[in-house]
Amino acid sequence: MSEKEDKSLPVARGRLLPTIDSPADLRKLNVEQLPQLCREIREYLIENLSQNPGHFGSSMGAVDLIVAIHYVFDTPRDRLVFDVGHQAYAHKLLTGRREAFRSQRTKGGISGFPFPRESEYDTFVCGHAGNSISAALGMAVADLNTPGEEDRHTVAFIGDASISNGLAFEGLNNVSNNPNNLLIVLNDNDMSIDSNVGALHNYLSEITTTKRYNRFRYRAYNFCRRHGLIDERKKGIMLRFSNALKSAISRQQNIFDGLNIRYFGPFNGNDVTKMVKVLRDIKEMKGPRILHVHTRKGYGFAPAEENPPVWHAPGKFDPVTGERIKKAGAQPLWQDVFGETLVGLAETRPEITGITAAMPAGTSMNRMMRFPDRFFDVGISEGHAVTFAGGLAAAGKKPFVAVYSSFLQRGLDNIIHDVAIQGLPVTFCIDRAGLVGEDGITHHGLYDITFLRMIPGMTVSSPMDAATLRDLLYTAADFPAPLAIRYPRGKAEEADMSAPMHRLEPGKGRELSVSEDSKVAILSFGPIGAEAKRALGLLKEKGIVADHYDMVWAKPLDTEIIDRVARAGKAIVTVEDGAVEGGFGSAVTEYLAEKGCVVPVRRLGVPDRWVTHGSVGQLREECGMNAEAIAREVLSLAAEMKYIPED
Repeated sequence: MSEKEDKSLPVARGRLLPTIDSPADLRKLNVEQLPQLCREIREYLIENLSQNPGHFGSSMGAVDLIVAIHYVFDTPRDRLVFDVGHQAYAHKLLTGRREAFRSQRTKGGISGFPFPRESEYDTFVCGHAGNSISAALGMAVADLNTPGEEDRHTVAFIGDASISNGLAFEGLNNVSNNPNNLLIVLNDNDMSIDSNVGALHNYLSEITTTKRYNRFRYRAYNFCRRHGLIDERKKGIMLRFSNALKSAISRQQNIFDGLNIRYFGPFNGNDVTKMVKVLRDIKEMKGPRILHVHTRKGYGFAPAEENPPVWHAPGKFDPVTGERIKKAGAQPLWQDVFGETLVGLAETRPEITGITAAMPAGTSMNRMMRFPDRFFDVGISEGHAVTFAGGLAAAGKKPFVAVYSSFLQRGLDNIIHDVAIQGLPVTFCIDRAGLVGEDGITHHGLYDITFLRMIPGMTVSSPMDAATLRDLLYTAADFPAPLAIRYPRGKAEEADMSAPMHRLEPGKGRELSVSEDSKVAILSFGPIGAEAKRALGLLKEKGIVADHYDMVWAKPLDTEIIDRVARAGKAIVTVEDGAVEGGFGSAVTEYLAEKGCVVPVRRLGVPDRWVTHGSVGQLREECGMNAEAIAREVLSLAAEMKYIPED
């Protein structure tokens, strides 16, 4: 048997995944072995994600496509740019992180998303949707303008939900206007962009990817160029003619043809051997291209295929039966308190409308679906959600916009320009505010206090408990200006959902525990007040007392409470679940400085650095904002003020 024949044999007998530590190992396999590898990857994902939860459905559906891309392209020299890392688990397994994957999303383990600091195969941060095309275009243009790098390939991997984002459309528009060889892979796992019109459409999709078709097209272009019929400046004419011909034959046109981006598809993205063939055929084509593929969320695991929304991030489950393992405890989630309260208000207030940006279930805004004319899911378009709400408010409606804190960052200009300047009564219900845990650095909601309190006319609030959240929503229903209500992910304290609600006065906090003997006052903002409450218990064990105020409002501040504490000569510890720079604690120190009050203040919150992933409890400990850390700060200040002897 010759050496050449040896190379054509399978590189391993039995299981394939354990033999692959890099895409270079993957490319040693025969194409015929790839379906087996895809099955093994799915088995590995099911085994691991059933015990260490993550984003399941999208990653299961994208396995074949990711295997094919790494098989055809020379990664990491060729770049693969993901748009949101929900789909990228197979990518992690193929790029040297198979064993480390068991620790994904845990403290000290690998991230649940592609992260450039983690691997050379992770080319760009991708926690928020819509950025892959713009980032990949930058890389592709840079390569064309770097001697020796012109032959590198760049692939943008984007989903059908992400491509509806405004930034993705801006990127597509720029792709069509700049010389580049970018390949955009559109992973369509929910809705169709091009309707399937039968055999002719499929035939056209096939023939336009063949080498013979593209050789003909290239020769025709060169013929026209040699005879002066076309030049570089006018070469878009041929592309437009080609697209027009396809549109005439198929009796349809898609948006990509209209943008002069060569379109191929749709193809079955869960057929790995087909994907390899298609990618090989279009790999060396010049100019921007888009490959449209259909995949099925949860592919390879029947329960996930049957109910994709639930299996986006299902938590722990039985890997055999698919039965989800529910956590014990009857405490309501913050989002559910919000959703149920809003619906209750909407029952008697027809002007109330609900808006969310592709997170109806995640925010519990889906409960507003009982009022179909007053519920709007605008997709992954946070900026539009804000401006749309502004338009509704300007026309007399009372919009409540429910968006995760980390995603609301994308709508900051819209908040300022389209809502706040006009003083429109839009209520921003900011879910997942603070440290969110395992989703990590791109999903922590740490900056909303800072960027909202700088806006003139904006009111910023946060409830310590579920009852206060209900009161804030009740207050918002008649509030005449922009109002933000921030609350975290997870469980809230029990609340009587039938209890009467009360209108709260902006800038008025709550006195929870006050002693004449205390020398330190804790001012907490939001649900982190539960940690402050626990800190009081730890201090009591040491014979130390401290005051505790739930401030409720970061803007306007309850200056009466601050003045009272300062007049009593007490030191202050501020606590917030957000960035300490420019946050609630900063507002307190700014107020005291302006009054010329010399009061010792310690600000506790998330420090001025990037915080990765782990459980919320672990991250609060790391950031020095849990009960133990709060108690230490109180003890330190008390010692400084001679309240207790120093060690």
